[in-house]
Amino acid sequence: MDYELMMNGNVKIGQKAPDFIANTTFGEIKLEDYQGKWLVLFSHPGDFTPVCTTEMIAFTRAHNYFKEFNTELLGLSIDSNSSHLAWLYDIYCKTGIKISFPIIADRNGEIARKYGMIANDISNTETVRNVFIIDDKQRVRTILIYPLNVGRFIPEIIRTVQALQMADCSKGSTAANWIPGQPVIVTPPKTFAQLEERKEEIEKNRNGITWYLSFKEPGKECNEILKNTENIRKLKDIKEK
Repeated sequence: MDYELMMNGNVKIGQKAPDFIANTTFGEIKLEDYQGKWLVLFSHPGDFTPVCTTEMIAFTRAHNYFKEFNTELLGLSIDSNSSHLAWLYDIYCKTGIKISFPIIADRNGEIARKYGMIANDISNTETVRNVFIIDDKQRVRTILIYPLNVGRFIPEIIRTVQALQMADCSKGSTAANWIPGQPVIVTPPKTFAQLEERKEEIEKNRNGITWYLSFKEPGKECNEILKNTENIRKLKDIKEK
């Protein structure tokens, strides 16, 4: 881990996720425990707070949907493990919901600072609402940051995981407002000859707007992550619960 990353949390998309060993509500956990799985690592400002409580419940309700895409959840705040446990027990007593994923007790803020989860202009102690989507090779693929007073929209995080996996599988890209089951964008041509071929293909198949913007259906190799309208309905259910 280089000095700049340790001090400033200068994590970037595409880099290897910073390693850690952490005490959690599920016992000791290491980042390498998630090798081969996708991971949504997210921070919250503090235990026993209203917005965070709604997020813990929402993530738990969505946990099985994440698992469909080989994805696990891992929370973090700088509260103690005892505080985490008391909070989760309070949620269980009030709602009957058991939080289904571990929460890191980052008391000294070491992990939070590695990942840049503390915004010093807002607070020197509270972690803002960060989301890091880490792939099965432990590379950071997406970074989302929310303010303290705005809760996260869980279906969009699920959709982003699906979009990343589909883009990888199809060797394409996903368009604005892409949802599972829609075509993906074909990689633009890199030579003039390829441009001409692409133009002819679009004229023949009516599968694009211009030579640099055309679409294709994902191949059979992507069948594992192709989701039908039933899965879109599931995302709607998460929103409405």
